[in-house]
Amino acid sequence: MSTAVTNGHQASTEDFAKHVFGAELVEEDTKMCGKILTVLSWMVVILTMPFSLFVCFKVVQEYERAVIFRLGRLLSGGAKGPGIFFILPCIDAYARVDLRTRTYDIPPQEVLTKDSVTVSVDAVVYYRVSNATVSIANVENAHHSTRLLAQTTLRNIMGQRPLHEILSERESISQHMKALLDEATDSWGINVERVEIKDVRLPIQLQRAMAAEAEAAREARAKVIAAEGEQKASRALREASEVIGDSPAALQLRYLQTLSSISTGKNSTIVFPLPLDIVSYFIKCEEAKQNRIRT
Repeated sequence: MSTAVTNGHQASTEDFAKHVFGAELVEEDTKMCGKILTVLSWMVVILTMPFSLFVCFKVVQEYERAVIFRLGRLLSGGAKGPGIFFILPCIDAYARVDLRTRTYDIPPQEVLTKDSVTVSVDAVVYYRVSNATVSIANVENAHHSTRLLAQTTLRNIMGQRPLHEILSERESISQHMKALLDEATDSWGINVERVEIKDVRLPIQLQRAMAAEAEAAREARAKVIAAEGEQKASRALREASEVIGDSPAALQLRYLQTLSSISTGKNSTIVFPLPLDIVSYFIKCEEAKQNRIRT
């Protein structure tokens, strides 16, 4: 039994050794082939000079970087540029990466909000490549992937919020969406700089219902304000009547003010109330005359 276990252990050890040493041998062969091809490429460059210089020297602009692959492997030193860089023919391939900020206009997305209202939302995303090497090596198409992710993120965020938050909290929604996109695209070498919600379109029937609701609310507030004004006016009139009742001369002055205000208008007829003091004087005179006649 112990002999079988020992034989099995020796067999597994031998397989592991063969696997490790075989991988090392393959890697050494690959390195050797790479060195040979590199030497041959240099020989071709030297033999075909100066014509080879037109092929070997490349130029990238200030806003660009070049990611170079040599025999399928990333060249050490990172992305090249801006300016002139050198490549070997036949074994080097390079990809240009634009570092400028790009604008993506997210098409209108039909979203069902948390309170079951269908709205159409569109936004704008500003992003740029922050790491040229990662954007080429880690994802097939960084720009296309970022745009698709922006669409799905917009739909997910809007679907988690009610309608009144979407209409009133656009800035906070934009900041939340930017944070989610920036976190997701960091491994792609993409930096999301800004996200802006452009427009939120509501169905026509919902717009009419909201307009009617707002109009009814305004009418209700107007009636409340009018009622409060009538209440204050009635209190002021009561206080004014108390003041006039304490001073008979104040009533006469009020009559004169009323006459002055009426005369300013274009009126052909003026109705002026007769003061009560004059009427009471004539009444007293008549009573005194009758008393004299009786006596």
